[in-house]
Amino acid sequence: MSTPSSPSGAEHTDGSSVRLGALVPLTRPGWVEAGRHLLAGLDLAVRDVNDAGGIDGIPLELVVRDTAADPERASAAVDELACLGVTAVAGEYHSVVARAAAARADALGVPFLCSSAVLDALTEEPMEWVARLAPPQSHGWAIYADFLLGAGRRRIAVATQPSVYWASGTRVLRDHLAPRGGTVVELDTNALSPEALCDALVDHGATALLLLVGNPEPAVPIVRAVRGDRRLAEILIGAPAGQPEFAEWAEVLGEDGTGIPFLRYLPERLGPLGERVRKELRERLGEAPSFVAFEGWDTVTVLADMMRSHSTDRAAIAESWPRVAVEGTRGPIRFSRAPGISVWQSAWTPIQVVDRDPAEPDRFRILHAG
Repeated sequence: MSTPSSPSGAEHTDGSSVRLGALVPLTRPGWVEAGRHLLAGLDLAVRDVNDAGGIDGIPLELVVRDTAADPERASAAVDELACLGVTAVAGEYHSVVARAAAARADALGVPFLCSSAVLDALTEEPMEWVARLAPPQSHGWAIYADFLLGAGRRRIAVATQPSVYWASGTRVLRDHLAPRGGTVVELDTNALSPEALCDALVDHGATALLLLVGNPEPAVPIVRAVRGDRRLAEILIGAPAGQPEFAEWAEVLGEDGTGIPFLRYLPERLGPLGERVRKELRERLGEAPSFVAFEGWDTVTVLADMMRSHSTDRAAIAESWPRVAVEGTRGPIRFSRAPGISVWQSAWTPIQVVDRDPAEPDRFRILHAG
């Protein structure tokens, strides 16, 4: 696992830096665009920390490892980073990968602040060394279910693949919709071709199809098949996991990729700090930054504040989760023990349901806020 060069100017190899490990999906089958945005946020924050004097005058160095959406690779990366003497580990986007990383970090006594993974059961049991910035799936996906109900969509089909994450999402939707008159039917994309899936949607009388599958495969072929089927002209295609967030979606699908609502963890308006970070992230990425990039920036900023306030000792950092009070790009960041959540959980960031505007695919429309 190679270490990508960091444009932050914080590459030190003589032991004169404070090392921070970063787990990022940078190659397939990982969600590469999400990884690129996450790394941009992490790296920009490292630059900002160093421009402000580092950690008590010592530069912060980002040591990056590519997880490629592989739990075993992530676990091995945590081992390697621990041996390299990192003060803490940050990042990761995929929930199943973050689970493996969290378990290994806790076993080794290395603080891990997860940036983006939302699975409620991020760990099997309560852990002291692990915290998370992103809101849990049960919170965000319940807001998405409320959006579906408000849009009059009660007969929901989910195109899914075998995964703890997709199974958890399906359960959240079913638990929230069933008491309110909604139904959820699962369609296994490993058993159904896109065309057969369209037939099943007609047979079930579905009013919405949710893409609980990987991107671009099989999400893109499914969207094309449904959009091309006249029988399904009135069906709503949705993607609560956020596949349409990134530019690649619009480039590949064009008009077919618009009007597909997804969850985005951003406020309607950013404050001065968020706006400053947004502009700098846009320069780095060459496109509008996703919420994942903001999560990356917030992650490093929180850990840097903890290092300044409570030393770079791993145990001291892990003990200070409940004392965090940091201004992030999307609002104040604090951690607490939330019911049903096994890690230190940041209070919820603002959540939106948005889609790409069919009249202007690069513009996002806010359809619902929670």
